[in-house]
Amino acid sequence: MAGCASGGAARGGADGPRPADPDALPQTQALFANLLQISPDHVLFGHHDDLAYGTTWRGEPGRSDVKETAGSYPAVYGWDVSRLFRRNRLDQPDPERQAELRTWILDGHARGGVVELCWHMENPVARTNSWDTTRAVYAILPGGERHDLYRGALDELAAFLKTLTPEGSDEPVPVIFRPFHEHTGDWFWWGRAHSTVEEFTGLWRFTAEYLRDEKEVHNLLYAYSTDVFDSREEYLERYPGDNIIDILGFDDYHSVKTVASRDTFAMRLRTVGELATERGKLAALTETGVETVPDSMWWTNVLLPAIKTDAMTRRIAYALVWRNANPDGDRADHFYAPFPGHPSAPDFVRFYQDDFVLFEDELPDLYTLPGSTP
Repeated sequence: MAGCASGGAARGGADGPRPADPDALPQTQALFANLLQISPDHVLFGHHDDLAYGTTWRGEPGRSDVKETAGSYPAVYGWDVSRLFRRNRLDQPDPERQAELRTWILDGHARGGVVELCWHMENPVARTNSWDTTRAVYAILPGGERHDLYRGALDELAAFLKTLTPEGSDEPVPVIFRPFHEHTGDWFWWGRAHSTVEEFTGLWRFTAEYLRDEKEVHNLLYAYSTDVFDSREEYLERYPGDNIIDILGFDDYHSVKTVASRDTFAMRLRTVGELATERGKLAALTETGVETVPDSMWWTNVLLPAIKTDAMTRRIAYALVWRNANPDGDRADHFYAPFPGHPSAPDFVRFYQDDFVLFEDELPDLYTLPGSTP
């Protein structure tokens, strides 16, 4: 279990656990504390690319398949760092797409929502996409042949993160940063079949420490996110350390599918909840869903009862489903949230109405420390 004792102990004090970054900005500290406080009693619902496009529209301000189905925007918005760059070109920033992403992030935050960023990073050796599994982790570590390329991409990311300042504020909004996700699978170049434990944990630590210490980015909460796993040992095998990570998460598109696999899904939720509680961290279901949602009762028969199984499964702070692709120029039948008229829409409304589930219109103030005056 390489990750279990690595990287030092969780930060805490008289007021309880704190973000791993000792210099985390006040709103970032508040987001961590508030999610930790409400997570036993509520789960926040999230959706990837929610404001950018839907099954019948693209780039129309104010639109959201989730809102048009349930009556509220999601509580958590997932986005992708790859939007900062031209396709498969880490050394070519894309100002137009950066401006779009900045607008979407600030729009969601202005309504009280939470922002999560993953990164489908190009393969820096093959200079192709994330799914090219040419070995590359070694190459972007310090001393590696592509380290300068990667460091330049982190410089661009750091600069962007610092521009996420609402009007009238000089403090950038908090962001959950979730790089190198699903590493227990083998479909991405950073997957465990394509790097050693030492390379992967070294990459994680370099990334977080470079952003935090070198670039002085202090509005991030860092999320460690596996694919499905079957034991604590497997989950923690590549854990980079408690002084790097704030959120223990996992992605599940497998055991989440049906009632028949719900117990396995709950086991994974429970394991992550237990590990997070032991370390003073947040727990999250960082990606999930069933493509096209073929079970019209999936929301209240599979997802919700699994999360509500027991005290540890309820520790999941948020559950984020994947995107709703627009078939015009994208993949047909690739959607994970319902839209008006979809067979699961009535059950999705029941899911929204459950007191345990929070959408954006039900959120408390997540950006003021508990017990303090705004």
